[in-house]
Amino acid sequence: MGRWLAGRVLQALLTLAIATAAIFWLMRAAPGDPLARLAGERQVSAEEVAALRARYGLDRPVSAQFAAFLEGAVRGDLGVSISHHRPVGDLIAERLPASLLLGGTVLLVNFTVGLLLGMRQALRRGRAADTALGMLSLAGYAMPSFWVGLLLAWLVGVEWRLLPAAGMRDPLLPLDAGALERARDVAAHLVLPALTLVIVSIAAPMRHQRAALLEALAQPFVRTARAKGLAARTVVWRHAWRPALFPILTLFGLWLPLFVTGSVFVESVFAWPGIGALAAEAVSARDYPLLMGTALLAAVGVVTGTLVADVAYALLDPRVGET
Repeated sequence: MGRWLAGRVLQALLTLAIATAAIFWLMRAAPGDPLARLAGERQVSAEEVAALRARYGLDRPVSAQFAAFLEGAVRGDLGVSISHHRPVGDLIAERLPASLLLGGTVLLVNFTVGLLLGMRQALRRGRAADTALGMLSLAGYAMPSFWVGLLLAWLVGVEWRLLPAAGMRDPLLPLDAGALERARDVAAHLVLPALTLVIVSIAAPMRHQRAALLEALAQPFVRTARAKGLAARTVVWRHAWRPALFPILTLFGLWLPLFVTGSVFVESVFAWPGIGALAAEAVSARDYPLLMGTALLAAVGVVTGTLVADVAYALLDPRVGET
């Protein structure tokens, strides 16, 4: 188990290194100049542009820029944002709690309600409930997240005025408001972006759970348990549910980055101050340091999620750790 885990960690680090290099070089290969926007905002002389290029290291070869980025990243220094004129690490630290709240809420709903609905579909295969849930979930999955977000913001937030349509906090909330009132305000702002992400993504855990549970229920050991006269609930929870978890663990590992990255489109639509909206700002401004910082954070999330899924596999099935 120890050698297997060490190999998986080494593989994860190698994957992260390759992903980091690919992101950095592709970003530099894209057309455009990150200083063009700054130069367009006011009259900037050639000397000032040269000074800015030297400040952000853009006058150096790409290989030297990459080496400097890696050296700083190892120390925890991701550079200074070109558009915000602040350390990238500070900007990410400010936006991370909002993305953790949004992503954590969506993951909690998808992997509780979604799994329960998927189990319901599997246990009622071919019935009206199975068909209706499948059609509704796939319809939501087929809709673009930004379109669903705009629709909910307009309908619920503007027309009906039931929930806030943008932001994370009410700027008019009194400064002496209590903790409970502030929590309610954040929760009200959270509903629409979280609901948007749930609508367009809950189909995945539902379909995976349905398929995995149907496959488990068809196994010989489950048929044997039924032949012994065990109750249906006992057969499902004691014999079929655990094998059906394996595909779900893989899916959860792939979705774990949602904890830190949120959704670029949804956060932008609802002006949710998370990492996704920060990444969108970095793309539009061609802010290399900020874009690299958010991309690296997403890559770390993907690699970590995959590693967590592998470890969970090994804990559920010790034979995995022996390979």
